[in-house]
Amino acid sequence: MQMTMRWYGSKYDTVTLKQIRQIPGVTGVITTLYDKMPEDLWTCDEIMTMKKEVEEAGLTIAGIESVNVHDAIKVGTPDRDRYIDTYIQTLENLGKADIHMVCYNFMPVFDWTRTELARKRPDGSTVLAYTQEAVDKIKPEEMFDSIKGDTEGAMMPGWEPERMAKIKELFAMYSDVDDETLFTNLKYFLERIMPVCDKYDIKMAIHPDDPAWSVFGLPRIIINKENLLRLTKMVDNPHNGVTLCTGSLGTNLKNDLPDIIRSLKGRIHFAHVRNLKFNSQDDFEESAHLSSDGTFDMYEIMKALYDIDFDGPIRPDHGRMIWGEKAMPGYGLYDRALGATYLNGLWEAIEKSEGRSSK
Repeated sequence: MQMTMRWYGSKYDTVTLKQIRQIPGVTGVITTLYDKMPEDLWTCDEIMTMKKEVEEAGLTIAGIESVNVHDAIKVGTPDRDRYIDTYIQTLENLGKADIHMVCYNFMPVFDWTRTELARKRPDGSTVLAYTQEAVDKIKPEEMFDSIKGDTEGAMMPGWEPERMAKIKELFAMYSDVDDETLFTNLKYFLERIMPVCDKYDIKMAIHPDDPAWSVFGLPRIIINKENLLRLTKMVDNPHNGVTLCTGSLGTNLKNDLPDIIRSLKGRIHFAHVRNLKFNSQDDFEESAHLSSDGTFDMYEIMKALYDIDFDGPIRPDHGRMIWGEKAMPGYGLYDRALGATYLNGLWEAIEKSEGRSSK
């Protein structure tokens, strides 16, 4: 595996490439062109400028998160092929730049959803949190306003002001879209892009929906083992794969994370590994990565990844705000650095206990 960190670029991120480079065992970043809208083409020059900045800091671009998918593609409007054509050209330009993994999602309207961005824990740290009760009390168009005050002026992925300004229009677009329609449109999209993925060896890694159930009545399909296996079978190409996000799939306590990992051998192209603490089935918060601080057995998760010979990029995910840090919620330096070191330690222990050499 390759340990990485998500980096939001010098324009938006409080964390610098120099700082990331100093985290033991971290050799790459997962990044994107953050000023791009889903309909925009990524040019070769823009991609190479981004790549040069990362490589001059002594790191590599291990993958892109995300090349966002336009809502016309998800809904299946008559003009979707125009947006898919642009997406294909962007993938081609990434391939020419020797970038071979793209994380994306197929979630309607919102990306990940949280009801609190700075819930205070007993140790004084603050974390992202979610309660279904809070969601049930608010209207979708009020969601952005209810949390944006906690962002410290940062741009939240999937919650960009330009996008939220069109929220009523977006909900109207999805009024007739159910789970089956969304699966059909995802299949169409994947079949269109697989030829360019084959040509440039680009691994498409779909991110699970977060939380792993319908929010505000919108369909969500990448939520469990059954649907993940359906995804891989409906477009049976090794470049059609998954981002294994323990924090997203783990929002549903019925999901057996190690079992899901083993069932997807060969199709997990990227991993987000983090922990959650549940106060009830519908009330959870981010925790430290350490197993004992949350609900998940992180050793068993890493062991499952090891058992399937996972060799792709992995990153710690949403971290706590600790030690007085002010940063994008979930994406500060300190707790994610602790998480990366912890995950690397688990991996080393598993390697040595199995008597295998480093991958």
